[in-house]
Parts: sequence; structure tokens; C-alpha cells
Amino acid sequence: MDVQGTVAEGFEPVRDAFVRNFEQRGERGAAVAVYKHGVKVVDLWAGTRDVDGTGPWAVDTAQVVRSATKGVAAAVPLLLHQRGQLDLDGPVGTYWPEFKAAGKERVLVRHLLSHRAGVPVLDRPLTPAQAADGTSGALALAAQAPAWEPGTDHGYHAQTYSWLLAELVRRVTGRSIGRWVAEEIARPLGLDFWIGLPADEAHRVGRLGPVEEPPTAVGGGLKLRPKRSVSEAYRDPESLTRRAVGALDPLPDENDPVYRAAELPASNGISTARALARFYAATIGEVDGHRLFAPATLTLARTEESAGPDRVLVVGTRFGLGYMLHGPASPLLGRGSFGHPGRGGSLGFADPESGIALGYVTNSMRKGVTADPRAQALVAAVRSAS
Repeated sequence: MDVQGTVAEGFEPVRDAFVRNFEQRGERGAAVAVYKHGVKVVDLWAGTRDVDGTGPWAVDTAQVVRSATKGVAAAVPLLLHQRGQLDLDGPVGTYWPEFKAAGKERVLVRHLLSHRAGVPVLDRPLTPAQAADGTSGALALAAQAPAWEPGTDHGYHAQTYSWLLAELVRRVTGRSIGRWVAEEIARPLGLDFWIGLPADEAHRVGRLGPVEEPPTAVGGGLKLRPKRSVSEAYRDPESLTRRAVGALDPLPDENDPVYRAAELPASNGISTARALARFYAATIGEVDGHRLFAPATLTLARTEESAGPDRVLVVGTRFGLGYMLHGPASPLLGRGSFGHPGRGGSLGFADPESGIALGYVTNSMRKGVTADPRAQALVAAVRSAS
């Protein structure tokens, strides 16, 4: 495997794990980057830019990172709170009056971020065109009755997180969330990250697609088969699991330029690995003079808000405000780590205690939602090196 890039002394195990992902875990094309205390110590890429083998992965290749987008998008309301523009304990209806309908008047902003709002599903799913039009999602959620009493339990808002967050940000700032991220996060930090891909960057983005786990894959001790209860939930068309994923129906073609140009902060962010790592590095410290989160905001991001059986994912999950926290469903570097995986592979997170931030992107989408064996192998290697 012809691996490109650099590794700082002491982080060679990450390169070894990256190579093994191609040799033993069926990786097609991927990149990984790691920062430590604001300095880049790993920047690697290999394979092909497209899952079907077209063209080599280049230094600037980017990919759709699915729900890893949520971690960057969640920084927007936290930064608005940090700037005094948004009250996390205020009702969503204060900023978005129409949202108070159908029993949602007590939904707080923090409930949106911690997946406690009770609206992971839509009674009438949106088409991909409606999902991308900037208005249909907000209208549907304003009218939607909650599936449980908001604030009393949690369940992963897989798709609806897009329209909840996008509309809240638009009401508070007058800007779309994609524009806000571009102007206030990506541009100052020099990130190749977009929610709403500009046409002049489309040539950099590889094609992604589903791949099967190789029969001889090494899982690093992780269980590769989902529990029966999880499998049953995905098969049951009436389950919250199926309905949450099916809030977009049919599921979009993620390689479609129209989909990539839309602003869906739950699912269609496009990023390089180094952009994800650099973003998370800036949440826990300075990166070339720039820092995103003040200490109090960092505490909000990684303080547990939701924990236990997830009504949508079925397994136990832990969430802070907008971020998945370290746990069996999403193992990160340590107890204080926070970040977000993307269904099928991608991962971004930070660990304040060690000063580590990691970004991993791939074009080879597996069936799992969290704890992808390739990402976990890289995390384990970072743990051994740091």
C-alpha cells in the first residue's frame, strides 16, 4: 500500500494501523489526521479517491462524512451561546415561535443538542428535494408532535437534527448554518469543510459507496455483528429506529451534486481528515492562534446530558451538548473525549486531557452506525502512541 503523508516521531503506530486497514479491513480510500496540543502529528492518505477505484486519493481529497457533520454543526449554537446570542436553557419557541405547536412548547435549546427533543421522526417523511429546499424541513418539524415528552428521555435525531439546527441558527443569526460555518469556523481556521459544497470545490470530492466487511477482517476485539434487538429495530418499519432513518424517503444519492450542495448539518458535510482534526484541535486549545471554545463552552460540550438506552439507536449512548461522549457505543480516546462518528466509517473527536484531536474520513461505507473497526483501530493506535 502506497501511503502518502507524514507521521511525527512516536506516532508510527498510527501509520501501521492505517496500512492494516487496507490490508485486513477492506479499506478502499481514506485519510487520517491527528493533532496534539495544536500541532499536526499525523497526516496520511492512501487508496483511491472513489470507492470503485477511480483515481488516486490526493492530498486535498474530501469526502461526505455523514453524521460526523453533526460535531462541527453543534459548535454553532455553542459559539452563539458563548457570544451571548443564544440561551441554551431557553425554549426553542422563543427563537422559532412556530415550533411551539403540537406539544413542543417546553422543548429547550439544550434538548435539541442532546437528542432529548422527542422529534427524531416525521409522520410524513421528506423527499430529498424537500430536505434540501431550506423550508420544508422546518415546516414539517414545527407541525410534528413529539414521540415522547420532550426532555424526559433521549433518542438519536439522525435526520431531523438537520432541520432543527439549521432553522434555529437561521432564526438567531439570519444566516444559513452552512454560511455561518464557512464564515465563522472554516475560514478563520483554514478548514476544507463545507455544509453545502461550493461548485468550484466539487472536483475534489470522491465518490463513496457501501462495502462489505471482508471475511478475514480483523476487528480489534470489537463485536462486528449488531445485537439482535438492534437488527430487529432496523427491520421493523414502525420502530423509531426505522422511522428516524426514514425521515428522508427515499434516501438520497450522496454522490449527487445537488445533494452535496444542500445544507444538511446532520448528514452531508464534506471534509478532509485534516479539517476534522484541526476543527477539534481548535475546540480544546489554540491552533495557529485560533481557538473556538472557551473553557466553559468546552465543559458544556462534554458534560453528560443524555445517557442510557437510546430510543432510536437501541443501544446505550452518551451525549453532551451536540457531541457523542466516550462509551461502549462510541469508544473514543478516554472518558473525557467528545466528538461524533459518521454512519459507515468517518470519525472526528477531541480529548482535552491528552490534547489529541483526530479526523478520519473514508469512501468505503460499512453498515455500522458507530464504532467502525477501521476508525477504532486508528484510535487504539493513537492511544498507544500518545
